[in-house]
Amino acid sequence: MSRVIRAALFQTAWTGDKESMIRVHEQAARDAAAQGAQILCFQELFYGPYFCQVQDKAFYEYAERIPDGPIVQRFQALARELGIVLILPMYEEEQPGVLYNTAAVIDADGTYLGKYRKHHIPQVPGFWEKFYFRPGNSGWPVFDTAVGRIGVYICYDRHFPEGWRALGLAGAEIVFNPSATSRGLSGYLWQLEQPAAAVANEYFVGAINRVGVEELGDNDFYGTSYFVDPEARFVGEPAGDKETELVVRDLDMASLREVRDRWQFYRDRRPDAYEPLTAP
Repeated sequence: MSRVIRAALFQTAWTGDKESMIRVHEQAARDAAAQGAQILCFQELFYGPYFCQVQDKAFYEYAERIPDGPIVQRFQALARELGIVLILPMYEEEQPGVLYNTAAVIDADGTYLGKYRKHHIPQVPGFWEKFYFRPGNSGWPVFDTAVGRIGVYICYDRHFPEGWRALGLAGAEIVFNPSATSRGLSGYLWQLEQPAAAVANEYFVGAINRVGVEELGDNDFYGTSYFVDPEARFVGEPAGDKETELVVRDLDMASLREVRDRWQFYRDRRPDAYEPLTAP
């Protein structure tokens, strides 16, 4: 029996200040709900610039508690009002000086379900993330939401297959990959890695990227956000590479069983042979 989830992604440019950025995303949630979307994921560090282009402790002020901070509570109320699941990629302060790149997951009734903390933290020119974030320590949770079982894997994580597989083993049906990735660095990988992960792990992937060049550096964020199915086919066209865009697509969950019955990747795994992969 077919089960269709109407899912949404939102890519946008930095507005210049935190409050207007939050309002832009609130409006995106309203627009998505008006189009019948049941779940929506924002881009990495959604309410700020991609400040990791520089190393400046002033941006520590963007971090807040999850779920007790004002942004999560504000979007809990919005999720409850609209009846939509929201995924909020944020800067988290566990305590002063202990900071994470985190996604909070809010159910359609406004309930806070939990968070995912980014595991893999880059430290290369234009992406000075180790200055801002500790590596995630919360595993790879899968969240039981009003629309199904949802996972999150953040930006640089996508280069590492282990987390993709962990989410599949935990029963994820859709994995969202909110990102901030630039044209010159990763463009040739953007439509390769996430479709490959969708095939290898037999679930849907939603890939989100911001757009534009920000005042903090030369990174040219190229948008082209998309959904891909477990056969590596785009669900509709990817978004454009320069403009703010809300992507809303219908994802047919029946295809998950069809693909798994055909390929049997989970049956044919060999965890007994994988010990060298995690040896120090």
